Amino acid sequence: MGKEKSHVNVVVIGHVDSGKSTTTGHLIYKCGGIDKRTIEKFEKEAAELGKGSFKYAWVLDKLKAERERGITIDIALWKFETPKYQVTVIDAPGHRDFIKNMITGTSQADCAILIIAGGVGEFEAGISKDGQTREHALLAYTLGVRQLIVAINKMDSVKWDESRYQEIVKETSNFIKKVGYNPKTVPFVPISGWNGDNMIEPTTNASWYKGWEKETKAGVVKGKTLLEAIDAIEPPSRPTDKPLRLPLQDVYKIGGIGTVPVGRVETGVIKPGMVVTFAPAGVTTEVKSVEMHHEQLEEGLPGDNVGFNVKNVSVKEIRRGNVCGDSKNDPPKATESFNATVIVLNHPGQISAGYSPVLDCHTAHIACRFDELLEKNDRRSGKKLEDNPKFLKSGDAALVKFVPSKPMCVEAFSDYPPLGRFAVRDMRQTVAVGVIKSVVKSDKAGKVTKAAQKATKK
Repeated sequence: MGKEKSHVNVVVIGHVDSGKSTTTGHLIYKCGGIDKRTIEKFEKEAAELGKGSFKYAWVLDKLKAERERGITIDIALWKFETPKYQVTVIDAPGHRDFIKNMITGTSQADCAILIIAGGVGEFEAGISKDGQTREHALLAYTLGVRQLIVAINKMDSVKWDESRYQEIVKETSNFIKKVGYNPKTVPFVPISGWNGDNMIEPTTNASWYKGWEKETKAGVVKGKTLLEAIDAIEPPSRPTDKPLRLPLQDVYKIGGIGTVPVGRVETGVIKPGMVVTFAPAGVTTEVKSVEMHHEQLEEGLPGDNVGFNVKNVSVKEIRRGNVCGDSKNDPPKATESFNATVIVLNHPGQISAGYSPVLDCHTAHIACRFDELLEKNDRRSGKKLEDNPKFLKSGDAALVKFVPSKPMCVEAFSDYPPLGRFAVRDMRQTVAVGVIKSVVKSDKAGKVTKAAQKATKK
């Protein structure tokens, strides 16, 4: 087996009909986690339904349908491999909770793949002012996804016309520049997700295509195919050297063992014997053991979903949305208020001070009041447009002071990114997204268990 490949998470964005499913399905089908048997089953069904030209999108449709019906699909199906990486496709947008998932993210994307349809009329529709494409790209950038790959799809439908391709590259470069990306660092790849050109093997249909290139700190990187562009993603740094932050997803009571909180390590390391503090609960206690997939761990690292056993704490004292940290190294605290840059995506009316929707930040789901609208900013440059605006509407960006309605724990994005971005939910949709700039923390002393006192004395 050799050394396990390192993991990267990609999010695939683009207009509804850009061919996201076909392209993603193709990669998963050719390089991925779908076993022979499942593929044969799909192919047989496709043939029976007269979809003889087995579409790769089918792979995803089947997976999606099963997921929508609530059947948990082995997440391995959403994986594929490149020579260097094991790649997980986070969530194909179009899924209604896409924005929420991207923010509260079970996993943050390391790179976004923007699929653009090259067909006549399609490109223009996808990238128009109100296009979803703009929204998704802006979201990815706002939430800190700094690496981007652009795949220009359906090149077969324009007969691999070079001038059409160049026109699209030019337009798309302007478009992503406005969002915040530097086109020089972005590989552009012409593909046909349907026929497979330039997906895994270089195309034979475009003698003019010399390959993509992108600038990196280490120099210029070149390649031909989409798979190579994914393989050339710069390895993400996993924040093991930061203090521990572990938002709780659930807390279980397990007979004979006791209280077992479960969650994903976002930053830092959790180890048995460590004395941890839960915020905003204000409880400090000792970690007895840490496990993942029913195996004891010496330590849990960023990205690991772990369960850990804590002493002298009842299930009633801590809950989903609490954050666990090291009591001796910048322990987490309850948040009194926080300032955040907010981008209003789709709100039918006007938002003014006093508005109190629910915020989803890491695993916390709590109503927060827009306490003061401090300034309205230009969405692209961040420059201040006016002080203390009276209200905000769709498309506005603003600095806002928030006050949580119940105790919660959040952090500045610059300190702990996964705990510093949030979605504003109202009317069953995401009305805004935010990035936290600063936090006012509470200094109330909490409960320290006997186990914690003993462990501290050691």
